[in-house]
Amino acid sequence: MEAPISATLRDQTLHLLASGAASSRADLIEALQVAPSTVTTVVRRLLEEGVILEEGVGRSTGGRRPRILRLREAEGFLAVAELGGRHARVGLCAPGGGLRATEEVAIDIAAGPGDVFDVVAATVTRLRSASAPGEPLLGVGVALPGPVEFPHGRLVGPARMPGWSGVDARADLSARFQVPVVVDNDAKAAAIGEYVTRSRVAGDMIYVKAGTGIGACLVSGGQIYRGGRGLSGDVTHVPVAEGGERHCSCGSRGCLETVASGAALARELAEQGSSATTVAEIVTAVGDADPTAVTMVRHAGRLLGVALSGLVNFLNPDSVVIGGALSSLDVYVAATRGMLYERCLPSMTQSLTIEASIAGPDAALVGLGHLLRTTADVRLS
Repeated sequence: MEAPISATLRDQTLHLLASGAASSRADLIEALQVAPSTVTTVVRRLLEEGVILEEGVGRSTGGRRPRILRLREAEGFLAVAELGGRHARVGLCAPGGGLRATEEVAIDIAAGPGDVFDVVAATVTRLRSASAPGEPLLGVGVALPGPVEFPHGRLVGPARMPGWSGVDARADLSARFQVPVVVDNDAKAAAIGEYVTRSRVAGDMIYVKAGTGIGACLVSGGQIYRGGRGLSGDVTHVPVAEGGERHCSCGSRGCLETVASGAALARELAEQGSSATTVAEIVTAVGDADPTAVTMVRHAGRLLGVALSGLVNFLNPDSVVIGGALSSLDVYVAATRGMLYERCLPSMTQSLTIEASIAGPDAALVGLGHLLRTTADVRLS
């Protein structure tokens, strides 16, 4: 009897086919960087399951013309949403992988789960009528900007989510939608999406989500490191020397969030009389080469690098990937990279890659789709 294929390899194969990045066995071998026999096994299993089809032939590159692989068009869709403090990014995901539609809507996370989930539900309904009319909803995934006990979906002391502590978000969403539900922390969901998107990455990755707050996650061997209660990665509340006596949203003082996050930048720019009071406005100000904004963003990136240097020295990852809204600012990423090279042992940075996310703003949505396909009881074919 053949050994079962790993869920990660299976999902990466489906993602490559769904995105159009691969359409043959040869493409999969090159993208996945695995042995031809492994790809043969994965493809045979997916053909037997009826998840993919093999039909037609492609152009020859010197040898036998390759058979074309494609996903079977399954009926239904997955609804996924990443929540922030003031906005939500909602999407519809195809059963086999790949986003079909996305939309950003305004929310106020402080309004509480009832009002916020009402907005998410209304957005899913609107997207469904436009992109998947008549198709069944197969599952729902939501990423939250706070510590989440996974897989239970319960919030544990979220600093920037008043009224949410102890909320059983998974139970609430299950009752609303009557389908399988996964709920995870936003940084962890984004890390999964980034890893799946980077199908060529075969090493350990520290993913950092730098937005209003700062979250992080370690992906090792294709798996998220979650810790004892699933609450790992909350680096935003790690004390740093530069933080001094600045008050943090968690109630403590001098946390990384107070000096290196979007919230810290907005506060400091406001003190300088700047009109950039949101992360989006900060991004615009840096794009316009506002000298004050550029200087402060560069300083914040260096402080993030200081905080990450201990993790890099301890964990020896193959890559550090910076996602979230601030990752779109080259000056922030470059400052973080420079400080890591300055602070870390040369042996730790010799082959280390430090760069911005390639999955971009959809990283968490892609990750939620992966979680639904691999951890929830969702019928995909």
